[in-house]
This record gives sequence, C-alpha cells and structure tokens, in this order.
Amino acid sequence: MASLSAFTNIYATPLRQSAGESARLPNRSLNDCLSQALIRRFDPKEFVFVEGDPANNIYRIESGAVSLFKVLPDGRRQILGFAYPGDFIGLGVQGEHIMNAQAIKPARIRSMPLAALHKIATSDPSLSFTLYQAVAEELAATRDLMMTTGHRSACERVAAFLIALSRRNERSGDDLGVIDLPMTRVDIADFLGLTIETVSRTLTKLKTRGLIDLPQSTRIVLADRVELQRLAEGEEYL
Repeated sequence: MASLSAFTNIYATPLRQSAGESARLPNRSLNDCLSQALIRRFDPKEFVFVEGDPANNIYRIESGAVSLFKVLPDGRRQILGFAYPGDFIGLGVQGEHIMNAQAIKPARIRSMPLAALHKIATSDPSLSFTLYQAVAEELAATRDLMMTTGHRSACERVAAFLIALSRRNERSGDDLGVIDLPMTRVDIADFLGLTIETVSRTLTKLKTRGLIDLPQSTRIVLADRVELQRLAEGEEYL
C-alpha cells in the first residue's frame, strides 16, 4: 500500500509555503514580486483558467480554495487536486494550461507573469531547485492518485482523504482533529473516483464505527485519528 505522504501532496499544490516554510526557503525575491502582483476576487464556480488557455501567469491562492480538474472524453469530471491559501497553481512548461482551475468558495488570488518567475529562477539557484522539487512532488502525487482510485476501497479512499486534510491542518497550525470542508460531496466524489452516494454512505459508516463525527455537513471531527489512519493504510476493514 502506498504511503499517505504523496497522497497528501495532492492537496498541497507544488511550491506551497506555510508560515514556517517561508522563513526557511530562500526565495524572498519571489515573495517581493508577489507582494506587488495583481489580486483578483473569484466567486464560487468562477474559473481562474481553463484547459487550453495560454499559460502566461502563475497564481497564488491568498484566501478561499480552488479545485483543479480535467473533463474526460465522456463528459465526466476528474478532480486532480485542491489548492488552498499559500498554494501556487499554473506552473508548467507546456505553454498552455493542461487542466481547469475553478474556485469552490470565494477566493482572492494573486497572479504574476511566468516570465518574471523564469527571470528570478535564472538568478536564484535555490528557487530553481524549489521548482524541481515541485515537479517531483506533483509526479509523486499523480502516481498516488492512480493508486487511490485504482486499488483502494471506498472506505480507504475516504479515510486517506480525511487524514490528508488533517495533516494539512497540522502543518498550518490548525486543529488536526477538526476539518472544515471547502468542497462539496460531489467534489470529493469526483476526486476519489466514487459516486456521491458512496461518499455519503462511507462517511455514515465511519461515523457509526466511531471514527468521525459530523456536526455539520461541512465540518468533520476526527474522533479516532489513529484508527482512521490504519484504515487509510489498509490495516483495518469496515
């Protein structure tokens, strides 16, 4: 069974910096440029960019959340990940965006020309290495998503999803036992390769088992994080 580290990276879009990481990563020039970059507000379901658009800018999420997805030939949607405050989206070398980015809650997003990023990278070897790490992490996340949708049970997928969000909370200094979901059940289903009915049914199973509580539709409390993680790793079965 694949570890959860790569699975977690699906949610933490490459080049993300937490408050602690900002002090460690030597890319102050990037932050200086971004501090003067244009900020735009996006309403829920509004697109930041669409697959096939020219990839001229890099974007940093300042508030809110964004889903990253592709539309399959049969019309179905496959969500590839979610971006949160501090995450960067729009990186790539193809010259055009290879996926769609859509706000899933009100969002404030900065945009910076990719040409400016490339200029900084040529004079800052540390940033070039950070970009290399970003590509490596994205590849690992993609491989783990394939494992998740291809070989894990529905309960394992949902448990892994919740553990990943809990770890994100831990990194950002939030309560790792309380998860506030910016996405809908449909978004979760399209990310995990399940139906919305299966997602809802699985959450009910986890609650009945005593692993989680559901005080609100958008809030999940991890009542037994240790057992939930064992389930996510395939060591427990419902």
